[in-house]
Amino acid sequence: MRRAVVTSAATAAGVVLLLSLKPHGATGPAPVISSGGTGSSGAAGSSGTGSSGTAAGASDATAGPSGSPTAPAAGGTGGTGGTGGTGGTRKVAGDAVNTRYGPVQVEVTLAGSRITAVDVVKYPTEDRRDREINSSALPLLNQEAIAAQSAGIDVVSGATFTSDGYVRSLQSALDRAGR
Repeated sequence: MRRAVVTSAATAAGVVLLLSLKPHGATGPAPVISSGGTGSSGAAGSSGTGSSGTAAGASDATAGPSGSPTAPAAGGTGGTGGTGGTGGTRKVAGDAVNTRYGPVQVEVTLAGSRITAVDVVKYPTEDRRDREINSSALPLLNQEAIAAQSAGIDVVSGATFTSDGYVRSLQSALDRAGR
């Protein structure tokens, strides 16, 4: 009888402790992880955004002087006109690809048909481990995409799901751009 009382009390205390723990959520929206390419300097006023349904050649530039977009992070289903001219700098958003840990979406900056920068506008940030993995994996994926000039890049070990979502979103952006 005594053992049952002690076991019940210990179980109740354990349940109370588990329920009192609160996960530490992200403090705000995830920052855009950019490749810091040369596409953000020079013709920033003439580059069109590729999201929210605007054509890639439109003059709806929302990138600030640092190259970080201020509005085009939403969506992924909005069409981007990749048929507008091949000259000049343009941004094309890829699809938001759902992965096991959350959506991944990239935005590619093209100068002609050359990839000059890749910005990751959506990626998993639910817990500390997601943020830790993505802070190191996404810059590597950005560098590989620019070096390869295609979506044919290797996945990052430890970030397999995010890497897969990145490649699929990048390929959809390149398809929209007509590459």
